[in-house]
Amino acid sequence: MRKPVRTLLAAALVLGVTAGPAALSPAFAAPAPAATAAAGPDLSAVLAGLPRADATAALVRVGGTEGSWTGAAGVRDLESGAPADPAGRFRAGSVTKVFTAAAVLRLAAEGRIDLDRTARSYLPELIPGRYATVTVRQLLNHTHGIPPADLPGETVEEWYAHRFDVHAPEDLVRAATAKPREFRPGTRQHYLNIGYTIAGLIVERVTGDTYEHAVERRILRPLGLRDTYLPGREAVIRGPYNHGYQRMRLDDGTTGLRDVSVWRATDGWAAGDLISTTADLERFTRALFAGRVVRGPFLEEMFTLPRVADLASGAPAAYSAGLSVKRLGGREVWGKTGGRWGYNTAIASTRHGERTLVYSVNSTDAKGQDMNRTALELMLATYGAPSE
Repeated sequence: MRKPVRTLLAAALVLGVTAGPAALSPAFAAPAPAATAAAGPDLSAVLAGLPRADATAALVRVGGTEGSWTGAAGVRDLESGAPADPAGRFRAGSVTKVFTAAAVLRLAAEGRIDLDRTARSYLPELIPGRYATVTVRQLLNHTHGIPPADLPGETVEEWYAHRFDVHAPEDLVRAATAKPREFRPGTRQHYLNIGYTIAGLIVERVTGDTYEHAVERRILRPLGLRDTYLPGREAVIRGPYNHGYQRMRLDDGTTGLRDVSVWRATDGWAAGDLISTTADLERFTRALFAGRVVRGPFLEEMFTLPRVADLASGAPAAYSAGLSVKRLGGREVWGKTGGRWGYNTAIASTRHGERTLVYSVNSTDAKGQDMNRTALELMLATYGAPSE
């Protein structure tokens, strides 16, 4: 890591200590063109401290019938210190699952996929007998009982060393389904990527096309999402982007930030490799919740929770087909978060689109056990505190 990066890192650490917590309120006012306008004082306060120890940049868009607000803060990269690009692309992580679920549900509406049919009936050569009863619906709502595939690395440093590895989705499925099932399908919920990897392969089987082209044809192109794409084996983000950094052990033995923007995401594929912008994700979110992406009973699949308990916590299931739900500020907020090294992303909305939120946070602790501080404050400033 060169000296200018170390200098800016030190400044970020100071900002992280001196920037006080934002006032957390669900309220925001009428439309405003920028973060400096009077419309979003709480959101502005969240962004005011960037870059800081937990994040080098953040892009935010709030919309809906209750008003709109946009903001960007932080730096495009630590070496130049240039302001963050509000139109920059980023890795959206598990927000990809919403696109995959929508593609499967659109194919179901076309009569090409039956949610109650088994995954094995579509992929007989890939899904073994021990998982013969797993249905497509169970893949989407994480009640399938298939364990994760084993991937190399247990620390961020080890993952970084394997950042250019190529993982074929079929190999991931074979590795996962070779293991005993975690539970009888349909009896518990365990949020994992593997169900969406299988769903992506089913999309390919029924369309006779690649997963990427199927999503582009059914979602990206009709909605005009020109800055959103699925990268396949590409490691570089096309076009302008704000660099992602991850705190880790460096080559000289010290701990600091390493640029992790260039990284293959084949381990995520249909579960987590999407690249997008906040403008595109806001357009997608508004269209999805308005019923213009998936319609009728198939849209309701995205807002229907399975009546089972979470495998680890025992709490009621919180994931539907593609989305999850949280009660914030006294009302239900549906959406999806995503994390890739150096990036945290979220899309969220109240059920009828009164208030939507899209953010990209260039997190230095992405994929950590706890939610990134900046991301959490943006969520709470938009919707309010969690409620029962």
